Amino acid sequence: MRQKIDRPKTKDHRPKTASRKAATDEPKEFSIPIYNMNGKEVESFPLNKKLFTGKVNKGLLYQAVLMYNANQRRGTASTKTRGEVSGGGKKPWRQKGTGRARAGSTRSPLWRHGGTVFGPHPRDYSYGVPKKIKKRALLASINSKIRENKIIGIDFADIAEPKTKKFQAVLDALKLKGKSLFVLDKIGENVRRASGNIREVSLKNLNDFNTMDVLACENLVLSKAALEKLDGRVAD
Repeated sequence: MRQKIDRPKTKDHRPKTASRKAATDEPKEFSIPIYNMNGKEVESFPLNKKLFTGKVNKGLLYQAVLMYNANQRRGTASTKTRGEVSGGGKKPWRQKGTGRARAGSTRSPLWRHGGTVFGPHPRDYSYGVPKKIKKRALLASINSKIRENKIIGIDFADIAEPKTKKFQAVLDALKLKGKSLFVLDKIGENVRRASGNIREVSLKNLNDFNTMDVLACENLVLSKAALEKLDGRVAD
């Protein structure tokens, strides 16, 4: 019979899991640089760390993109059945005695110029998702731009003249390349007219932009007034 040996207990020096988890779960705070119209950084705007965590929910983005793409479908594809194709009123040949297969109409789907079986017909492809999913998908799209450092703020509301070169000067000062989405609290008439001829610029009101607008652009530019009200736009 083996004798039981009592070994001294060693102290576990490993850090506790709870403390490590608490350290990793602490949300990181992001801030957005705000520039003036001359491209100079004037201040930094801190984002709500409970909402803008940098985490991207790809499942919500997939649902939102699928819905927006479906809602843009016109649904006008149409085909004619054998009852809608013109012609075919006369029986091609008698029922029996010819040695050929029975035929009642030349507009049968088996015949050339005949009707179409199970073809598309005009329909509405649009559908909706709950408001919470829309808001969380929009939040996920903004977080994706935060992770890519593709979001900035700008401290301006309108420009002096409705000229394209005035708005182009702002783009050059900010050094923006690619498609840029400007989200403003209020869109002034001069800004709307000045940006209308620039293909790579899209203007949206704070209450009107959606997930697809953010994902389709390379740079997201928000006015300072829009940043101050952004929490209310994406919060549940």
